[in-house]
Amino acid sequence: MPDTYISPPSSAFHEALAAIVGEKGLVTDPQAVQFHTTNWQGMAPGRAAAVVKPASVEEVSAIVKLCNQHNVKIVPQGGLTGLMTASIPVRQGDEIVVSLARMNRILDVNPQAYTMTVEAGVVLQTIQQTAMEHDRLFPISLGAQGSCMIGGNLSTNAGGAQVLHYGNTRSMVLGLEVVLPDGRIWDGMRALKKDNTGYDLKDLFVGAEGTLGIITKAVLKVFPKPKDVATCWLAIPNPKAAFELLAEARMASGDCVTSCELVHGIGYEGVLKHVPNLQRPIEGSPEWQLLMEWSSTRAPTGNGAGGMAERMEEFLTGAFERGLAVDGTIAQSEAQARNMWAIREGHAEASRRDPNPSASFDISVAIHEIPDFIERCNAACVKAVPGIRPKPMGHMGDGNLHYSFGAPLHVTTREAFLPMAKTLDRIVHDMVNEIGGSISAEHGIGSVKLLELEHYRSSTELDIMRAIKKALDPKGLMNPGKVIRVDPDEKVAEAFPTR
Repeated sequence: MPDTYISPPSSAFHEALAAIVGEKGLVTDPQAVQFHTTNWQGMAPGRAAAVVKPASVEEVSAIVKLCNQHNVKIVPQGGLTGLMTASIPVRQGDEIVVSLARMNRILDVNPQAYTMTVEAGVVLQTIQQTAMEHDRLFPISLGAQGSCMIGGNLSTNAGGAQVLHYGNTRSMVLGLEVVLPDGRIWDGMRALKKDNTGYDLKDLFVGAEGTLGIITKAVLKVFPKPKDVATCWLAIPNPKAAFELLAEARMASGDCVTSCELVHGIGYEGVLKHVPNLQRPIEGSPEWQLLMEWSSTRAPTGNGAGGMAERMEEFLTGAFERGLAVDGTIAQSEAQARNMWAIREGHAEASRRDPNPSASFDISVAIHEIPDFIERCNAACVKAVPGIRPKPMGHMGDGNLHYSFGAPLHVTTREAFLPMAKTLDRIVHDMVNEIGGSISAEHGIGSVKLLELEHYRSSTELDIMRAIKKALDPKGLMNPGKVIRVDPDEKVAEAFPTR
């Protein structure tokens, strides 16, 4: 990545760009431009030559063709909620940002076929609410769902709290429309569950973080809306108990466990301290806690007999007797359930408000490896960085841990913490790699983890990825400096996800 300023595109290029998108689609106000080059963590590693907001796939296509003609690089952008800087410029002036925010229409809802067709700029929460209005469920659920856009969710293959039951975003996709790096439009908007006519091209673009093209539309799956939901918050003795509880709960519920979230006491207390209007679900502050949700599409009977809450209560009685849980409560109202979920989802906000710096890792390991991994990783990190405060938490049901570390209390600046964070980075990722895990479970690679991906992936895998990139984007114009380098010697700016 260049350290010096790069000459921006010509004035003729800007005039042609304005002619494509019109006054509404061209962002010129300096503060607005700054907004589109800064992620929610405040990271702004690069500068944009221009920011445009096309209103149609035809405009996106025309923009990409123009950029291809002038060799101008493109950063596709959604709701700016990503954590790996994939949706903001990392270069110094030779990229334009293409925001999909104006392409925000829900084009079709077919409840009987269980599909929804949307443009890439639709906010995730809008999709969820629209599905609910049709007695359906779109199950991708994230802390940023009020801001993130479905195009970004698709481009990063977002996960969330219900992957255990429904799968990640890739599992929600039936069809895509994509503008390719040369400006051609690929129409893959087929609402088919079975299609074996050659390579499944849509899977190239889901999770590619805009490096192979710009997703502009999608046909999504929706599901029956749950009618009976039971939510509990438990104090448990250790992560091994969480693993055993999950395995038994899937059997006891009829495989109706939709979420299973592990919470550490340090993170729990941080949320209660920094996020207002939350209540403790149980007394005290146990070191290990578990949020579990069961749901069914069958409406409960009038007295609740045989419903999720009754079955959960019966299951937990046995869990307490066997020592798998030491305290707990089942939500008695939607408000209580929302409070439990707000605690779980408040970890990122609490970390942002905490004056002490922290580092967080988005990793995944096989579910049965979680208890031993946490024990060994905590011990190794505490030994290497005395005073570090591990607070592992995450999606127990799918093996995705958001492994966070609070800086030692005497370390109060990001600059002082950075060398420690780098040490933790190598320890955590090495241990993940040793047991066949992943250094990125759901947040993606972006520029932050580009070098880490190259470090841990095999040369064969990297060769395949580079071949795909070269085939679709021979000029290297789509989101450069993200995910994969075609030229292994290309300079990359050092980036680390500390806060």
